[in-house]
Amino acid sequence: MIAQIFDIIAPVFLLIAAGALAAKLGWLSEAAIDGMMSFAMKFAAPSLLFLSVSHLDLATAFQWPLMASFYIGATASFFLALILARWFFKRRPGEAVAVAFGALFSNSLILGFPISERAYGVDSLVTNVALVSIHAPFCYLLGITAMELSRADKQAFHKTARTIITMMFKNPLMIGIGLGFLVNLSGYALPGPALSAVEMLARTTLPVALFGVGGVLIRYSLGASMPQAFMVSTLSLFAHPLMVYLLATKVFPLEPQVMKSAVLTAAMAPGANAFLFATIYNRGKGVAASAILLATSASVFTIAGWIWFLG
Repeated sequence: MIAQIFDIIAPVFLLIAAGALAAKLGWLSEAAIDGMMSFAMKFAAPSLLFLSVSHLDLATAFQWPLMASFYIGATASFFLALILARWFFKRRPGEAVAVAFGALFSNSLILGFPISERAYGVDSLVTNVALVSIHAPFCYLLGITAMELSRADKQAFHKTARTIITMMFKNPLMIGIGLGFLVNLSGYALPGPALSAVEMLARTTLPVALFGVGGVLIRYSLGASMPQAFMVSTLSLFAHPLMVYLLATKVFPLEPQVMKSAVLTAAMAPGANAFLFATIYNRGKGVAASAILLATSASVFTIAGWIWFLG
């Protein structure tokens, strides 16, 4: 069992480690790493999501018990982090929201896709695609609402919301998902050569993105915000997946395979959007960066633990 789990997760984290080593030794410049991530997130990943959504059986994939289990767990994790940041760590209200966002936004694409596929097979990605398709809109809507209600220097809510909505509609990932839904619902099929080209592009997503993530991670550091980063990491790696597991087995019973994929997706470390959200509001950036580095490093072991627990 241990050897099987190692075979599942080792290639994913070896690619991240290789990217980190290449950047650390100067074999790839920061500009080169940024170029890799830009290619992965603006072209390759949207192609992957487009293909996945366009071929998705929407009636099967979008089960309300699945969505409820995952997003109730994510919301509870967010508010737990918010309460701890505000009352235990004495952060100001707006800073507490920025810190808590890291416990809400899982790295469901770059880490979630390859690990779920290797653990449970390509068919399991139906669950991942369904969750990812509304992940960013849900998390940003919750984060923005909480921030605008709490921060002292708030501007008009509709102005901030319009800015973020515009940013999201310009986001290549959301464009890929939207076009995938359009093709799915219309029944339109891409011409053979175009489909093959998109498939070739999509296949580059995960290796390029994982390698690039390693190069980006070395820019972060663990500083004075370590206790808060540990809190966010604990909620992200343990509390969120545990709540999803309990909801998916006790409250909204899901098929075992769907439940496993949902729990494993919830067990991913905070994604880079946690740092992006903190940067947008200029609050809690140190905690966000530290939490991403700490949780991603620790997830080598915690993800293995969840795969073992789920069987």
